[in-house]
Amino acid sequence: MAYQITNPYTGEVEKTYDNFTDEQVDTALAKAYENYQSWKKEPVANRAKKLQAVCDYFYAHIDELATIITHDIGKLFKEAQGEVIISAEIAKYYAENAETLTAPKDFDSRMGKAQIVPRPIGVLMAVEPWNFPIYQLMRVFAPNYLLGNPMVYKHASNTPGSAEAFEKFLVAAGIEEGAATNLFVSYDQVNDIIADKRVQGVALTGSERAGELIAAEAGKNLKRSSLELGGSDPFIILEDADLSEIKKFIGQARLYNAGQVCTSSKRFIVTENNYDEVLSSLTAAFKEAKTGDPFDEATTLAPLNSLKAKKDLVKQVEKAIENGATLSYGDMSKNQGDDAFFYPVILTDITKDNPAYYEEFFGPVGEVYKVKDEAEAIELANDSVYGLSGVVFAGDPEHGAEVAAQIETGAVFVNSYGGTLPELPFGGVKRSGYGKELGTLGIDAFMNQEIIVTREKPIDLNDAFGGFV
Repeated sequence: MAYQITNPYTGEVEKTYDNFTDEQVDTALAKAYENYQSWKKEPVANRAKKLQAVCDYFYAHIDELATIITHDIGKLFKEAQGEVIISAEIAKYYAENAETLTAPKDFDSRMGKAQIVPRPIGVLMAVEPWNFPIYQLMRVFAPNYLLGNPMVYKHASNTPGSAEAFEKFLVAAGIEEGAATNLFVSYDQVNDIIADKRVQGVALTGSERAGELIAAEAGKNLKRSSLELGGSDPFIILEDADLSEIKKFIGQARLYNAGQVCTSSKRFIVTENNYDEVLSSLTAAFKEAKTGDPFDEATTLAPLNSLKAKKDLVKQVEKAIENGATLSYGDMSKNQGDDAFFYPVILTDITKDNPAYYEEFFGPVGEVYKVKDEAEAIELANDSVYGLSGVVFAGDPEHGAEVAAQIETGAVFVNSYGGTLPELPFGGVKRSGYGKELGTLGIDAFMNQEIIVTREKPIDLNDAFGGFV
């Protein structure tokens, strides 16, 4: 596996990296395990202070880190700046809520005084994707560092700059070496790392195929795992929705990060009376998209992360059209060049027998579906192999929430087009994976919720519970 920075805007290979040897991996695991043993004896408050220092350091170096992200994957510089900010805020959230998140919880038991005591489990392996190369790492690192789980990680092969920078920036902020260690490793080495007795869990954000492989390897070795995989999120527009408000950001809901977002709105599901106006609004927004240099503030649509990603998306759209979908907006001839830009398109008339109906389009492709009523909208939204996130727009927000409760997905946003915040748990169902990151649930995935039961005097359990025990 070649780790290299290939600037998607220029097409130039800017830097290549050598893979780590098995000896380097073992050294990293040894250091991580040493941290785990040490942290068990230290108060959580010490690490909370260091997470706050991470937040401060990231804020002080926003442009530096954002520049690295943009060179890695071509992300708009202003979007990369936003990614650094939300990453800093995640560190801040776990720093500020450390006491609540790690406090023992009392509960009633006939056996005696009972407590759930949060404990770390050991070293974690994280396998992370390219589309948010700093944010994805921080999602796993911050809660687990607070808890006391060190992390080693394999990043995507096209984001080595961000992978290297994350570790470097943490250490510069005062985090211990070995708390989060970047590894340029092969997939065979990943399997060996998961099998290592010092590693007790693996977190993956990536493709369905990667999820299948990682989950199988974790299961074979009896290691905990969490998976955040693909998504084909519905954007449901109910009959009474305020279309003038939707018009303001319907394009952004699909084109942010060049459409390379697991939770971006991909399927716009609209009742018959609103269909034409919504399709017109989405078309107008797509027409306004301006490609160009990601560092130019006037650019609103960045290139895809690689030429390969662009070619794969072209084939996927062409296949959808061959199987009966209508190209309602866009010119596929513009997407035939040898650059990484994909000019937005809108597909309609996608039927269930079209492979596109169940696929995820990871780029600036909008799918618009016409339904006769709310019930059909819910049915179509749920007719998906994915269940990551979703959006419902309604004139009556309470009714919008009632509809949201019927969507089979990890999260639904009513009258907003989604997003991420440190306090909002994130994760999906179906083939979108399992487990949660962020929020109060994000620290639970790799936590030993140790039960401690205390009595003043011993008790004969058979006598006390009538032979039940």
